[in-house]
Amino acid sequence: MAVAAATYAVPLPERLSDGDFQVYRNAGKYTRLMTGYAPPFDGVKTLHDLWESTCSRHSDEECLGTRDVAPDGTPGAYRWMTYAQLHERRAACSSGYVALGLKPGDHVGMYSVNTAEWCVLDSAMTRNAMVSVPLYDTLGPDAVRFICNHAELAAVCVSHACLPVMLGCLAECPTVKLLVVYAHGGKPLPPIPSGAGHRCEVVTIEQLEAEGRRRPVAPVPPREEAMATICYTSGTTGDPKGVMLTHRNLISNAAAYADDLDLGPGDVHVSYLPLAHIYERVTMLVCLFAGAKAGFFRGDVLGLLDDIAELKPTVFCSVPRLWNRIYDKVHAGIREGGFVKQKMFAIAYAAKKKALEEGRPPPAIWEKIVFSKLRDKLGGRVRYMSTGSAPISAQVMEFLRVCFGGTVFEGYGMTESACVISKTHEGDFSCGHVGSPVPCCEIKLESVSEMNYTTSDRPYPRGEVCVRGPSVFKGYYKAQDKTDEVIDNEGWLHTGDIGLWLPGGRLKIIDRKKNIFKLAQGEYVAPEKIENVYARSKFVAQSFVHGDSLMPSLVAVVVPDEEVLLPWAAKSGHPAGGDFKRLCADPAVAKMVHQSMLAVGEGAGLKGFEQVKAVHLHPELFSVENGLFTPTFKLKRPQARAAFQADIDRMYAGLG
Repeated sequence: MAVAAATYAVPLPERLSDGDFQVYRNAGKYTRLMTGYAPPFDGVKTLHDLWESTCSRHSDEECLGTRDVAPDGTPGAYRWMTYAQLHERRAACSSGYVALGLKPGDHVGMYSVNTAEWCVLDSAMTRNAMVSVPLYDTLGPDAVRFICNHAELAAVCVSHACLPVMLGCLAECPTVKLLVVYAHGGKPLPPIPSGAGHRCEVVTIEQLEAEGRRRPVAPVPPREEAMATICYTSGTTGDPKGVMLTHRNLISNAAAYADDLDLGPGDVHVSYLPLAHIYERVTMLVCLFAGAKAGFFRGDVLGLLDDIAELKPTVFCSVPRLWNRIYDKVHAGIREGGFVKQKMFAIAYAAKKKALEEGRPPPAIWEKIVFSKLRDKLGGRVRYMSTGSAPISAQVMEFLRVCFGGTVFEGYGMTESACVISKTHEGDFSCGHVGSPVPCCEIKLESVSEMNYTTSDRPYPRGEVCVRGPSVFKGYYKAQDKTDEVIDNEGWLHTGDIGLWLPGGRLKIIDRKKNIFKLAQGEYVAPEKIENVYARSKFVAQSFVHGDSLMPSLVAVVVPDEEVLLPWAAKSGHPAGGDFKRLCADPAVAKMVHQSMLAVGEGAGLKGFEQVKAVHLHPELFSVENGLFTPTFKLKRPQARAAFQADIDRMYAGLG
């Protein structure tokens, strides 16, 4: 007898414009959308409320951690700031801002990698009703100039590492009157270039705090509907768009995000995903409001695992790009371990998977001799793992749940929704979906007839994912036309993603409305979906699928996984040996990789016209540094097309 699916979301009796399909809300909180933290947390409604509340409730607990590094570069232990110290520094910086001429409503940039000082300076802005504008530390001069001028920044808080770029932009950023420099490690500040073109005061964070202690001022708390931040999305085309988020947006989303998490002072979050991205920003609010502590990586992802070994986090948030690398590394190690190790892992994996599916404790023997070793790679104490920012394969999601224990959840969201829209549930072991709406959001699907997705589709209604609720942003800064393109007159935010409803009210993302193009025969193609399928091939690290309305088929530029291709070459006796570039240039290797992609595509149900007909192997990973990725690791398609145009032309010529 079939078992009915658990209920994770419930429909509301609301008639929609394209029929009577329902709006869904979280099953546990469906009567009213969550707008803030409920008692006993004093009805927190703004970021100022949040910081005052958590610093009061957890004053003696450790809060923000920085890893000491010796003069020779050797890393040491973490040094911690308490919540009471954060509260005192926040007040001092807030008063310092006022003493140096800033006022409520001013826009202030945050330009650096994640640091404790980032959090101190950002939290101080909320005490004065100022608006923070984060800038990714990877941004170059053009983007920095654009954001400084578009947002009319009155000041920029900048790390010493980013200071040279900032100083080089000052002459063309006339609104910037103050720079606050931090994490400069005692190095002298370089002088402002003589051609700066206007007066700009430069102070260290220590000077800012000292000025604030000399001239303390009372807080000017923001209103709930006041703008808290402008987050510039790293658009794949054109200039970045400034997403305006209010205090109500951020607090409602943080409260909903935290609703089913059991966090407290004993928990530790490792902060390495960019604080300029909404995923890490709201995760940090969730952890610190609960009294957990956040330790920062040293700024170099190559040393991240060493930082994790020292920090031993209980909360580890990441993105599919890193989870895929962990998955590949673990499986590569198992393959290299020989038949016995492979067999043992397969038995342990199957036994634990079955136990989890049946709600039983996993076999202790396998936990001890197999999975404990994997958990140790992440410090040995992780109990919450999350993935977001991009789709993750069901295969990798299942692997994380089986191998690392604890709760692994996938979130779906966007900057315009102040972070999470839906997430999976602790008790739901199924994969391949993004769970149900969080309590601050309601979701509906809207038919996209040109792509043959409709809410009347059976067995699963399909359409564009639309979200509404208190976390939906107020609009794009100085761009009402772009705002009107995504928010309709009923307040629905149109995400551009295509989803379907699974039994129990779980959302599955299946396609992308944007970035679709039409082939010569008229078929619509969504390249992101195809790239996500091809990522399942063990030989594929990255791919860029391209099509043209004048051409009947697709081609792809593929970066092979070096850690998989080199062992394959050695085992196959390939004459190129360990020369990765030579392997990528070999047509026979390209044919082998192409065949593996076609096999994966066939297994995933790709239609014939969705399969690429030719591939070009490229030896360098797409990255922010080479201009092919945004800071959130989304492919810049126009730039990729321009970079590989000659290879694209050659592939099409070869196809005749």
